[in-house]
Amino acid sequence: MMYTAKGQLDRNAMIKQYQPLVRRLAHHMMAKLPANVQVDDLIQVGLIGLSEALTRYEVTQGVQFETFATQRIRGAMLDELRSNDWMPRSSRKSQKEIEEALRRLEHRLGRSPLESEIAAALGLSLADYQTLLGKVRGTQLVYLEDMAHGTEDEDGFLDRHVGDGETDPVNMLRDQRLRQALVAAIKNLPEREQFIMSMYYEKDMNLKEIASVLEVTESRICQLHSQSIARLRAKMRAH
Repeated sequence: MMYTAKGQLDRNAMIKQYQPLVRRLAHHMMAKLPANVQVDDLIQVGLIGLSEALTRYEVTQGVQFETFATQRIRGAMLDELRSNDWMPRSSRKSQKEIEEALRRLEHRLGRSPLESEIAAALGLSLADYQTLLGKVRGTQLVYLEDMAHGTEDEDGFLDRHVGDGETDPVNMLRDQRLRQALVAAIKNLPEREQFIMSMYYEKDMNLKEIASVLEVTESRICQLHSQSIARLRAKMRAH
């Protein structure tokens, strides 16, 4: 914690120090949300969450400030998303249709289908399919409720996709058998998609940074990220 010469908490200095955390959380959340959500809006709401964390944090709580602030920032962003119709029913339907097409194609072809093959299976042109990928965006790498039960009710949808705590995929993946299946599924992704997933989840890079490395547009990385997620979810459903 940072304090002024008078021994008071230096809020301005703390907010400046943790602004990168807010931006990082916002960019990671953006990859799980539709294109109509603006990252600047999430950052602004996240900064409010950070300010509230500074007000409410007590050293005696026994947790590090960054951990406490992360929960508050994410909570503020989730509350903002819940107050808006963040993902239309049509987008959820499209997402499932893509996953189902991938599952059928992989079963029939015995390999990862090409983008053109997925588009054809959906009755779309390649351009229209890529546009659809940009609209639905990739959701959480794994959220196990619908994998385990094969259904996805409306209640708690947002929490499963971008929430924290008990439903956080990081916690869920402690199951070793599932972890092994996920690692195997990632290794079977097309090479470029493997590279994107590695940069995003292992190197903590956002989509704009990955786009710069691969010298393509951010929207193209968003499409490929969405497609990678759909491939993984199709494989994990089978698992």
